[in-house]
Amino acid sequence: MQTTWFTLAALMLAVYVVLDGFDFGAGALHLWVARTDSERRQVLAAIGPFWDGNEVWLVAGGGVLFLAFPRVLASGLSGFYLGVIMLLWVLILRGIAIEFRSHLEDRMWRMFWDTTFAGASLLAPVLFGAVFGNLVRGVPLQADGWFALSLFESWSPRGALGLLDWYTIAAGLLALAATAHHGALFLAWKTDGPVRDRSQRAAERLFVAVVLLWLVLTALTAGLRPDFFPTLAARPLAWMATAVFVVALAASAAARHRARDLAAFVSSGVFLMGLLGATAATVFPVMIRSASDPSMSLTALNASSGPAPLAYGLVWWPVGLVLAIVYVAVLFRLHRGRVGPADGGEYGGG
Repeated sequence: MQTTWFTLAALMLAVYVVLDGFDFGAGALHLWVARTDSERRQVLAAIGPFWDGNEVWLVAGGGVLFLAFPRVLASGLSGFYLGVIMLLWVLILRGIAIEFRSHLEDRMWRMFWDTTFAGASLLAPVLFGAVFGNLVRGVPLQADGWFALSLFESWSPRGALGLLDWYTIAAGLLALAATAHHGALFLAWKTDGPVRDRSQRAAERLFVAVVLLWLVLTALTAGLRPDFFPTLAARPLAWMATAVFVVALAASAAARHRARDLAAFVSSGVFLMGLLGATAATVFPVMIRSASDPSMSLTALNASSGPAPLAYGLVWWPVGLVLAIVYVAVLFRLHRGRVGPADGGEYGGG
């Protein structure tokens, strides 16, 4: 039962990264791919119907942890308190910027909110990636299951640990490059004109950055966690997921070169899911790793709810998942087609 819920928690996280990842990426790039006010409203029109619904998957992931692994949720929220607060502010600023930027027809007003939106969209994946890097590296978990992290300490993953060090920053940069690449492919699929052309060029450059940063982080992980890759190789699900994300990343580049925009975007989403899936399969059953003593780690086996809540949850969870999938499918169906230059309004409307 714990294995099932660990898989569901990992699935919720992966779906969130894929769906919210493209609007993070589009937001981080929009000052570069959109040069005029009309083009920037075009970008907002492309992501406008999706961005707030995408964040529901983050809430769903938290709900899974609350039901199945309350100790993990409690320890993680308290230990990553500073990072969580920063993430909340970033998410709030993104929403405010989208809603406020067209309330006044003033160039300075709109530039301020456009810059805020770009900065918040850039910081969000870096912070998410840094937290993810902390979970792989390990945190100063105590015997009672609690920990606390400041923003930074020694800048070394082998010294006094903070939220940021050279390893977690590398993880954050990979997350930024991967979501920006994903967002560029989304804009290439959903827009036309100069925005589409610039998005395609951005995706080409970001593909190189993703490959290089992935190789760098792989080397850093091998040095920091010598047990990580032997474990991956010994678990069929982990190496199969690794093969999937490598093939998907190559497929996204091939589809982009052939101007098959939807195929490139979908392949990028499969890459993100495969990367997260391979990591989850490798670290299982560990959910919060103790850097000092792995035996004190919080796992899906020692930090789960009792059998009754887990069993009852499996009754309603499939219903909620089906409804969420239908919602996403209908949303993309209703807003199919490319978005042209916009005339006004927060999402390009009049």
